[in-house]
Amino acid sequence: MRFPGQRKSKHYFPVTQATPTFDSAHLGPSETHICGIDELVVDIEAHVDDSLLERFALGKGLSQWLPQERADELYAYLQTQQLIRYEYAGGTGGNTLHNYAMLADDHAVLLGVMSETITLNSYAYRYLCDTSSRVDLSHLQPVPGAIGRCITLITPDNERTFVISPGCMSDLRPESIPEDIVATSSALLISAYLICSNPDAPIAAATYRAVEIANRHQVPVVFTLGTGLLVTKYRDMLRAFIRDHVQVLAMNEQEAEALTGESDPIIATQAALELADLVLTTAGAEGLYLGGYCDKGSLRPTRQTLVRHPQLDAYNRYEYSRPMRRQQCQQPVAIFTHLAPYMGGPRKIVNTNGAGDAALAAILHDLAAQHYHAGRCPDSPKHNRPYLAYSSLSQLGRYANRVSYEVLSQHRTRLTRGLPEREDSLEKAYWAS
Repeated sequence: MRFPGQRKSKHYFPVTQATPTFDSAHLGPSETHICGIDELVVDIEAHVDDSLLERFALGKGLSQWLPQERADELYAYLQTQQLIRYEYAGGTGGNTLHNYAMLADDHAVLLGVMSETITLNSYAYRYLCDTSSRVDLSHLQPVPGAIGRCITLITPDNERTFVISPGCMSDLRPESIPEDIVATSSALLISAYLICSNPDAPIAAATYRAVEIANRHQVPVVFTLGTGLLVTKYRDMLRAFIRDHVQVLAMNEQEAEALTGESDPIIATQAALELADLVLTTAGAEGLYLGGYCDKGSLRPTRQTLVRHPQLDAYNRYEYSRPMRRQQCQQPVAIFTHLAPYMGGPRKIVNTNGAGDAALAAILHDLAAQHYHAGRCPDSPKHNRPYLAYSSLSQLGRYANRVSYEVLSQHRTRLTRGLPEREDSLEKAYWAS
């Protein structure tokens, strides 16, 4: 596994020590993995004129569902007329697992459904091509129909019309969840879409089964919220679910307000800590906020300027502390940090979709690094307490910010490469301009 952040090897293998810091004969497993569940979907963008919208009776500028047959007709027409600009794999779970694999150079397992018959250049084929080879797709459940499609139709006036065809993406059955994969993973990634979009769909039952396995084996459950409207509709159910089953919660500022009733991102993060152990709130141009818990005896004060806030003064006082599960703290203390966008954000934001997924991938990388290092070096001072993450809360935020920057500055929602080993050239170019 590639460790997170800009770290030097001497931090791990000090050559000045006469003896190694651990006994190689007692090393734990050398491999780790994370797993996640997603409704597999392909994002398709096509540039069309208004006559196509009329041809398929589509409301301009709206988001609408199409039955399978009509979606197939639309897709075939776009292909024959060569109107499709790009076809990329999408979905919050798939995006996050792909980004994790790119960052960590490590193993991830995606659970969902896939068309059992795949033809060259079809959307299912595009999904496979656009996913890192480090993401294990061998546990996908085969289905006779199509996976999900989200088609964005852009007319000459730059108006966007969204067409959603769910296909069989919600047909994942509970028996298709491999218990050994979930039980041995470093984290389980799920989203609110899985249990709220269609509570009677098989994938909802499959998600609950995976969560039960993860909770039983003390695997951290990482939960992302869908949209503000979805959270508002299922608020009470989601709050109860998070309180009972989730350790890490990720959301944007609109979802945070819908969940907690607080419009200020840092106060919403504080309120969400009543439900989860670690909370990531992305707030657009403000950057991101992180909140968590640390035992009083393990707190580390920041060396940065304390932030004044009318409701939560000096909230970053202990941002150099490493987060823990609240139930594993003898005297839990809430800790917070805030990071403005990396280098102020890209000069030109090409795409905002997937930035939150990218930030969460960095958090997952750090959680997995903690699990990996604890298994390999259990006697290391890094593990004198049952920490949830490998890095401090502040370092987590810095890493998440950097990864978000990479996605914001490109057209695609997924990383096309890992982060560079050195940032010198990028920062010099930025300040020179």
